[in-house]
Amino acid sequence: MNIKEIELRDLDAQTFIDQKVADIAGAVGDGIAINALSGGVDSSVVTMLGHKALGTRLKSYFIDTGLMRQDEPQQIVSWFGELGVTVEIIDAQKQFFNALKGLTDPEEKREAITQTFYKEVFGKLVKDSGSKYLLQGTNFTDIEETVAGVKRQHNILEQLGIDTKEQFGYTVLEPLVELRKPAIREIGRLTGLQKDIYERPPFPGPALAARVIGEVTPERVDLVRQATTIVEKELCTTDAFQYLAVLHEDKVTGMRDGKRDYGMQIEIRCWDSEDAKTGSPTRLPYETLEKLADVITSTVKGVVSVTYNITKKPPSTIEVV
Repeated sequence: MNIKEIELRDLDAQTFIDQKVADIAGAVGDGIAINALSGGVDSSVVTMLGHKALGTRLKSYFIDTGLMRQDEPQQIVSWFGELGVTVEIIDAQKQFFNALKGLTDPEEKREAITQTFYKEVFGKLVKDSGSKYLLQGTNFTDIEETVAGVKRQHNILEQLGIDTKEQFGYTVLEPLVELRKPAIREIGRLTGLQKDIYERPPFPGPALAARVIGEVTPERVDLVRQATTIVEKELCTTDAFQYLAVLHEDKVTGMRDGKRDYGMQIEIRCWDSEDAKTGSPTRLPYETLEKLADVITSTVKGVVSVTYNITKKPPSTIEVV
């Protein structure tokens, strides 16, 4: 891997911003660029860099895959509207769920999301707009884990020998590939992002598909989406690096009203970490875990079991799929 990390302690944030804005402007010239905005920290920071470089010549799209948090598309459009950045929502739920149908292998699911995202959805947007460039928020950890074979991040292309211009018809610009999350948060702060955005917990590129073990269906995503809303509400006041809910594949035996209730299992993960290279499960109070279990099993229909991951990274990873 020939990309060198810029660690937070060595980062001159304003110089970095000025350089990346100039790089984007220089690459795009007097043309336009398409921007892949998911609402996560990385893509949000790239959006601000692109906006500073190109202004209205940056076309920002939020792809509604059907895999996002509750009300995420509308929230992102509202947040960026306050910053003067227009974001258009593209409804692509049907394309993504069709691509994921019947798939259970994690790598096959990631590849399906990659092809749908870059070829089918953004390929059309780029073609229709006449743009030759796509901006996205790939970070150093994404590349590191993919190249090492830990897991294929859906946004890793060039580093795997994929010629995006040949395969998809456009060049991908990745301003943040030298940075990990802490440094990216600092860049976000200086570009004018709201604290609610640049301090958001990390969220995977494949979105909730990365938190469904087994086949990804609208019904199963809805279960993990409901559990995610509860987990994020209950744990947002902690100092944890990241917290999430995972839907397991197999049903487990439970009971309600003295009768057998064969249902689903949600796993909660909460991490202490500096940069996502390593991580330790947060030592949450037992009362917090008990409350999470009670709320999830009583409000998320079909869930009869809630567990908490206590394994460090490594050998575990922060996301499950």
